[in-house]
Amino acid sequence: MIFIVEQLMLFISTALSYLSTLFSPRPRQCHDLTLIIHQTNAPPNQVYEAAQLYLPTIDLINSSTRTIQVSKTPRQETVKLAIDSGEQIADTFEDINLNWLYVVQTFPTGQVTRRFELTFHKKHKDKVLTSYLRHVVTRAEAIKKEEKILKLRSVNSPSRVDLEHPATFETIAMEPDLKTKIIKDLDRFVRRREFYKKVGKAWKRGYLLYGPPGTGKSSLIAAMANHLKFDVYELELNGICSDSQLKRVLLSTKNRSILVIEDIDCTVHDMQNRKSEEPTFTLSGLLNFMDGLWSSCGDERIIVFTTNHKDRLEPALLRPGRMDVHIHMSYCTPHAFKVLASNYLGIQDLNHHGLYGEIAGLLESTEVTPAEVCEQLLKRDDDVDDDDADAALAGLVNFLKLKKLEETNNIDKPETQEGSKC
Repeated sequence: MIFIVEQLMLFISTALSYLSTLFSPRPRQCHDLTLIIHQTNAPPNQVYEAAQLYLPTIDLINSSTRTIQVSKTPRQETVKLAIDSGEQIADTFEDINLNWLYVVQTFPTGQVTRRFELTFHKKHKDKVLTSYLRHVVTRAEAIKKEEKILKLRSVNSPSRVDLEHPATFETIAMEPDLKTKIIKDLDRFVRRREFYKKVGKAWKRGYLLYGPPGTGKSSLIAAMANHLKFDVYELELNGICSDSQLKRVLLSTKNRSILVIEDIDCTVHDMQNRKSEEPTFTLSGLLNFMDGLWSSCGDERIIVFTTNHKDRLEPALLRPGRMDVHIHMSYCTPHAFKVLASNYLGIQDLNHHGLYGEIAGLLESTEVTPAEVCEQLLKRDDDVDDDDADAALAGLVNFLKLKKLEETNNIDKPETQEGSKC
């Protein structure tokens, strides 16, 4: 029996030794140097995230590749490849041979760590630390700008949701002059890194979007993100119970991103009405986030606040330097309607349409949101052709007349679900 146990233990030891040899990375030479690039969240490790984007652009599948990660969202045209744990990828840069290894470790506690190991000859240390890593980061930034998918994260969940939100500045219903103003402001902001550094200000820009529900605040945010190729973070401040938690959230967000706080008037109202014994997230903490020391925890950030009721905001929130640009999201105007008619009905020139004059007059004298107009343009009767633009416009005229009659008679309308109820 003892002999059998000893033979069994020898077999297990030999098998484990063989598996260790089979799955271990290539042996490192004494002249090699390895850089360890860990994934971190607070703040994110820019080199790690750059490597994730960069490595799939070189040859992931080679003679030694055993496994590869494959993914595809329903709207993506092609599959995306990614390096799997334990796999190695070779790269060459200015005659320097480099080897990438991806390592995922799971500990008994359930904690999972991820890292890249970059190995190369020691004599190339200076060039790798400067030129090569800068090349990886620069290439990753270019890849992000080429992507058309809007990335949305919520502070209540570390996971990222990839969205293909179609909103652009060409498709949103807004006055042309206001669109131009916003685009110029965004482009000017991203060009002024050195200016912000010179004047000693955090490289950030604050926007306040205000106006009634249904005026396209979310679409404008998506258009801004798609224009700049920025990620979007939705900060649900009602889910944050302390100033210290807010700081941790800010440290977990990336540069080149848009931070969105919706219904800021309701958030402040809830903060002021919390019970004193509860952990507190204070107005002071929020203001510090906007223009205090913690506002400089990241670069190239745009902070967007939305509200349906600007008049309810705390005066401290409106102080100069906190919300740099105030954008009124108005009711639908004739110019905005032209964009909607082009989007929904394919009508490029409304000026010569028989119903446009009447519609324009009704829009100027009636408070109707772009969302309400869109709803009417999507409506179809069972006996009307879906492509009958004239019928859609006639239906809109009837809707606007009824709407104007209701306003004239001061008929009370129930508050919409999207409206603030603080």
